[in-house]
Amino acid sequence: MSMFCYQCQEAAKGTGCTIQGVCGKSDVVSSEQDLLIYALKGLSWAAETAAAQGAAVDKETGQFIMYGLFTTITNANFDSEVFNAAVTRALTLRDEHLSAAMKAGWNETNIPGAAAWKPKSEAEYPVKAAMVGVLTTENEDIRSLRELIIYGLKGLAAYTEHAEKLDREDEELYTFTRRALAATLDDSLSLDNLISLTLETGEKGVTAMALLDEANTGTYGNPEITEVNIGVGDRPGILISGHDLRDLKELLEQSRDSGIDIYTHSEMLPAHYYPELKAYNHLKGNYGSSWWHQNKEFESFNGPVLLTTNCLVPPKESYLNRLYTSGAAGYPGVMHIADRTAGNSKDFSAIIEQARTCPAPTELETGSIVGGYAHAQVLTLADQVVDAVNSGAIKQFFVMAGCDGRQKGRNYYTEFAEELPEDTVILTAGCAKYRYNKLPLGDIGGIPRVLDAGQCNDSYSLVVIAMKLKEVFGLEDINDLPISYNIAWYEQKAVIVLLALLSLGVKDIHLGPTLPAFLSPNVADVLVNNFGIAGIGESVQDDINLFMGNREPVLQV
Repeated sequence: MSMFCYQCQEAAKGTGCTIQGVCGKSDVVSSEQDLLIYALKGLSWAAETAAAQGAAVDKETGQFIMYGLFTTITNANFDSEVFNAAVTRALTLRDEHLSAAMKAGWNETNIPGAAAWKPKSEAEYPVKAAMVGVLTTENEDIRSLRELIIYGLKGLAAYTEHAEKLDREDEELYTFTRRALAATLDDSLSLDNLISLTLETGEKGVTAMALLDEANTGTYGNPEITEVNIGVGDRPGILISGHDLRDLKELLEQSRDSGIDIYTHSEMLPAHYYPELKAYNHLKGNYGSSWWHQNKEFESFNGPVLLTTNCLVPPKESYLNRLYTSGAAGYPGVMHIADRTAGNSKDFSAIIEQARTCPAPTELETGSIVGGYAHAQVLTLADQVVDAVNSGAIKQFFVMAGCDGRQKGRNYYTEFAEELPEDTVILTAGCAKYRYNKLPLGDIGGIPRVLDAGQCNDSYSLVVIAMKLKEVFGLEDINDLPISYNIAWYEQKAVIVLLALLSLGVKDIHLGPTLPAFLSPNVADVLVNNFGIAGIGESVQDDINLFMGNREPVLQV
């Protein structure tokens, strides 16, 4: 095989991509990503060794490790130059830390290959990349847990980097990530050791999501219930996709009074809920739906598109010349907005000028959708919610957070939402909501039956809501709440959300449309036996009956 990658839900044949990624990445890019992860492990080991000798490890190393992990998330970056440059930087930083450790008295013993590899030039990178992929770890269960930890760290890195862009950092997250990456090089660790590290990764995921929540709300205000336009105007526009709210803020500021409108796409929809962002009159509305529709929706938008993070689909020629990337995102031949320098904003003048020359967007739909039900907003409705539960008007909540994707089987989530009893409420976050957020599901005593908390990282809001309800109802166990979890996953940010929920003690989570290919049978058994993890069934109605307490679960492991 020319590659092996099974980090996302679309892993070919449910086992792994071996020729080209279903996501669109080539075997070459896949190998380069493998090599970068290998180099980051070596850097982490070196930094941990230096720290153990009392040498300082600056936060720039932590920031770089997070950036490197973020670039390897599914659908983030497809540019070989980015990965080769990152490998070179990782090796340079690694050697600096090894030198610091030696000066502090460290003796060069038991150095893992990732810390010892000394290429003479980049010409050696492809050869080494072929030797350090996922399958290098021969024991299936050890490999499964190592990859589960690494994929969780990738999701954690995404959230941590977003917070860092808003000047919020927790250096303990950098320290933990170094320690966890270095641990994946340690062949002496047992399955139990790795299971413990997996749960600790989930704990740090909660910390990272809380940090990002504070960064977003501290910068832009608490999300508010907001009606978002899904139609278009008659002025030219810029479409912004991905997750980076600071990019949007700076774009809005620089395009003020320019005669153009700004539209959000996919995971940027929740930007409309933040007071400071929705105050801009030219933040016109949301265009289209989830990430995988972008080939059609970017084409029909007519104006330039800014992709700020992951969720990039290899672009069509028809809009290649008006696509821009920023941050960790990238694609060969696509214009990349340079990173901001200290004290300055990114420069979006080129995309704004291009927008002025483009026709207005082609209308896809009309109307509006409502969101903004993050934890601060929902807690203002707590009395109303509690009364509805106590009266029996609300029988059960369903957390349907997570990711959308291309597989036809994801129609399950639309059907599930449609067939839920009318006395149930859906709590959602992430782009999975596009499967049902435009359905006419009505409300219960003024409480909408779909409560959208925001982006995938805003799954933290759903946890805060659950913990508050647990307190209000005087329960000792979060699993005693009338809340069921039917989560859709696609990539590694969903992995850290899952691990975060497990670390909080949430059980009986159903995960679909398929369980991760990287879970070995034995590791899957651990999750089933200890946490009640299950897949989705073949029948929506059977699953609803299960969740409402009427039958035994169907385990798909």
